[in-house]
Amino acid sequence: MDLSHRTVLIVGGTSGIGRELARRFAAAGSTVAVGGRNPQALAELAQEGFGTISIDVTDSACVEAARDAVLARYPELDTVVTMPGLMLLEDLRDPAHYEAAATMIDTNLLGTIRVIDAFTPHLLHRGAGTFVTVTSGIAFLPFPPMPTYAASKAAVHAYSEALRAQLDGTGVAVVELVPPAVATAGQEKVNPHALPLDDFAAEAMDLLSQTPTPREILVKGVLMHRWAERDGTYDALVTQRSQALTMLPGRS
Repeated sequence: MDLSHRTVLIVGGTSGIGRELARRFAAAGSTVAVGGRNPQALAELAQEGFGTISIDVTDSACVEAARDAVLARYPELDTVVTMPGLMLLEDLRDPAHYEAAATMIDTNLLGTIRVIDAFTPHLLHRGAGTFVTVTSGIAFLPFPPMPTYAASKAAVHAYSEALRAQLDGTGVAVVELVPPAVATAGQEKVNPHALPLDDFAAEAMDLLSQTPTPREILVKGVLMHRWAERDGTYDALVTQRSQALTMLPGRS
């Protein structure tokens, strides 16, 4: 993918990985707009020179209105990065976890689908463009304290595969970005081995810039997650990661 002279929308890009990707796309020469719900973060990004758009991916009408606003300002939009990623701990022994589960599915999975649905007609009409979906290493190697987050990201992976097959031959590509734990927004507290954000972003952008663009953007730090079943390490790693269940209240 040529990272220069693209017109990119990053939905869910007001912090962490998304914000860093916005900066790196812009540094490569692309025009970048960022969508999200945090007014303060959007104002900060506007001060950096990014286009900004308020969007709540759990609200279909809001997503459609945001699409119309984006396309009015950026009719040449050719790249949509969709990365809603609400991450909550859940104790599956407590039925009260259901509310958190429903919220994550609505945000992470259905939010991704709403954004893709909103922009598919535009990219199909152009006959060229790229969707970048964002999943997680946890989609392939569960982290037991975050079961629905893992399930939602595994679902986005499967959806991305199907979307790619359905758009084959249209000129619209589907690329899946699969981050490991990255040291943003408290991740360093959950996982002291989280990959530094700069290292992740540099490697991810390097992979994105390859020709042809890989179907999955897999930095070295996520390979153990992605290929655990193939490599025969899955069961041992899940057992190891289950030790983190002590993070849940009342567990020890």
